[in-house]
Amino acid sequence: MYELSVERHFDAAHAITMAGEREASHRHNWHVTVIVAGRQLGADGLLCDFHVLESALADVLAPFDGGDLNTISPFDQLNPTAEHVARYIAQQMSANLPAGVTVKRVGVTEAPGCCATYLEK
Repeated sequence: MYELSVERHFDAAHAITMAGEREASHRHNWHVTVIVAGRQLGADGLLCDFHVLESALADVLAPFDGGDLNTISPFDQLNPTAEHVARYIAQQMSANLPAGVTVKRVGVTEAPGCCATYLEK
């Protein structure tokens, strides 16, 4: 099994609801790590070109950068927790990967030392 990882940052505000109470809106410099995996390398000895992964992740994150997650789909309907953000990124990345490459894990850090991780089954 081979694994590759790519990382990217985006800046966005959010206000999550906890126990029925919505917190004040605040911004984070979110740090995202996506790990993909696969069993077979291509003819060039690559699982996947890093540029393909970087581009796919940039496309997923572009709508969020500089914005307010509470106003951007799907988080205009879904509590924009780091956990939900990690799962959303994993789902969107999965739809845009080459055959034989799957998302294994997505980590989303909203503040130093505070990381939510979504693991694919």
